[in-house]
Amino acid sequence: MANYFVGDIQGCFKELQRLLIKVSFNSSKDTLWAVGDLVARGPGSLETLRFFESLDESGKVVLGNHDLHLMAVQGKVKQANPDDHLQALLNAPDCRKLIDWLRQQPLARFLPEHNLIMCHAGVPPQWDLATLKQESELVSEQLKQTDYLDRVIRIMYQNKPNAWQENLTGIERTIFCINALTRMRFLHRDASLDFDCKLPPSKTNAKKLTPWFEFASNLKAPYQIVFGHWAALMGKTPHTYLHALDTGCCWGEHLTLWHIETNEKITQKKLI
Repeated sequence: MANYFVGDIQGCFKELQRLLIKVSFNSSKDTLWAVGDLVARGPGSLETLRFFESLDESGKVVLGNHDLHLMAVQGKVKQANPDDHLQALLNAPDCRKLIDWLRQQPLARFLPEHNLIMCHAGVPPQWDLATLKQESELVSEQLKQTDYLDRVIRIMYQNKPNAWQENLTGIERTIFCINALTRMRFLHRDASLDFDCKLPPSKTNAKKLTPWFEFASNLKAPYQIVFGHWAALMGKTPHTYLHALDTGCCWGEHLTLWHIETNEKITQKKLI
C-alpha cells in the first residue's frame, strides 16, 4: 500500500495518467491524495473529476480556489474565466453529479500515522490543529447543504476579514477560512492575508510580505504540511516538513507526485 500526493492538476489529466503509470498506481491498494485545484486551465477537467469520483475511498481530495469557483460558475453565481477550459465539463450530462461529489470534499485532510496535514494553500499560523479541524469542518458542512450556493459560494468572493480573530461571526469565519485555506501565500507583518502577490519569496520585499510558513505556527506537533496553490515556489521550501506540490503543469512546467513512504518525487512534464 502506497500513499501518493499530487500537486495542482488544473485539468492536466493526461499528465496525471502518465504519472500514475510511472508508479504503477493500483487503486485497490494505493491511495491518491490531491491538494486541490483539480480543474480549470488544462483541457481535461471533466476527465479529472470523473477519475477522482470513481476512485471512491482510494482518492482523497481537498478543495482549492478553482474548485470552489467551478461551483460558482455551474451555479450561475459567476461567469467562467475565459482562460479556463470548463465548457466540456459544464455541458456534460453528469456535471451536476460531479459538482455534488465535489462539494462533499473537505478543505483539509489528515494522515495521522504520518502526522500529516493536507490543504490547498496552507495553514494559517494562528491556528492549532483543533482550530483547523473546527473551522474547516464548519465550511465543509455548509457546502454539503442543498442551499450551499447561498451559504458559501455567493459570499466567498470577499477579501475581508483578512485577519483571524476568535470573535469573528459565522459569515466572517467562513470567508476567512476559505481565503486562508485556498488563497493564502504571503502575510503582512501583522499576519493579515495578502491577496495580490504571487511571486516567489526571493522576488518580494521581505519587510512588507512574509510567506505564511515563515511565521511561528501554533501547531504544536511536528506536522508535515502538504499544499499546492503557489506555483512560483516550484516545489522549493525552506523546511523539510513542508511539501509544496504545485509545480505549474498548466503553465507549461510539470506535474509532481510525492510518494510519502519513500519520500520520492516523480514528475511529468507538460504534454504538448
